[in-house]
Amino acid sequence: MTSVFSNPELDDDTRRGLLFQGEVFAYSATPASRALVGFARELVAEAFDGRDPETAQHEMEVGAFAALLADLKPRFIHHPHCRILLPALLEEMGCDPSRTYFDVPRLRTSTSDDYLTTGISYAFHPHRDCWYSAPFNQVNWWIPVFGVVPENVMAFHPRYFDRPVRNGSARYDYAEWNRTSRLTAARHIGSDTRDQPRPEEPVELDPQIRVVPEAGGVLVFSGAQFHSTVPNTSGRTRFSIDFRTVHLDDVRAHRGAPNVDAACTGTTLRDFVRCSDFERMPEDLAVDYEKRALDNPLRIT
Repeated sequence: MTSVFSNPELDDDTRRGLLFQGEVFAYSATPASRALVGFARELVAEAFDGRDPETAQHEMEVGAFAALLADLKPRFIHHPHCRILLPALLEEMGCDPSRTYFDVPRLRTSTSDDYLTTGISYAFHPHRDCWYSAPFNQVNWWIPVFGVVPENVMAFHPRYFDRPVRNGSARYDYAEWNRTSRLTAARHIGSDTRDQPRPEEPVELDPQIRVVPEAGGVLVFSGAQFHSTVPNTSGRTRFSIDFRTVHLDDVRAHRGAPNVDAACTGTTLRDFVRCSDFERMPEDLAVDYEKRALDNPLRIT
């Protein structure tokens, strides 16, 4: 059973323990989250050059819209100012900057009425991040840039947190994905032929939980949560920011959510840097996780 905790007064160790049991946390906007959202809005406004970014899809040709995003998203992801804003947000949220590692913040879009659901604006089918070589101690953070409604957020499917779903993760290796597929996202307009882990059996999407934070509100959940992009019928493009964290103690102890169905290889741990000084995750830990992925008993069929 997944519950949603609203603005709980819990320390980060307790919060992570509950996240690994399937709980979800929702927080009101904070000064640091507003600063991150404000910076994202600046870049979005510059890119759309006078158009309303939430409704521009109704007046732009889809190829031009995809090209705009292909330039905008990397600029946000790799902007040095994000490296200042993210650690400040995490420290404000109670994370220990000397032991918390984060990956780059991604600017996501979900367009309305199937305008663009592939490639650079991929609409995620039901999945766990752990199908994509994420460690089971990964914590996901999601923040809407503008106001959202139930028709354009994400959905959690709590029936499956501890229930396996037959999926294609055994064909997925993170290093190979980076080498062959990630950089081609902007080319996929209308269809997306990249082999990504997805359910390979019918899944029941109900019951589902949709959390609707305010702009700048923060949604926190486990990378093992079974979740999906809600089909956007709102008439407006949703802009959101997401990033991920891991705690060094959890990584070393292999403490995290249960693995019920992930059989992928590789690891995303090399993507994470420490909040306090941007040092990368120790290489020995990444190698350890790669070896354990190869020995995963779920890979034996």
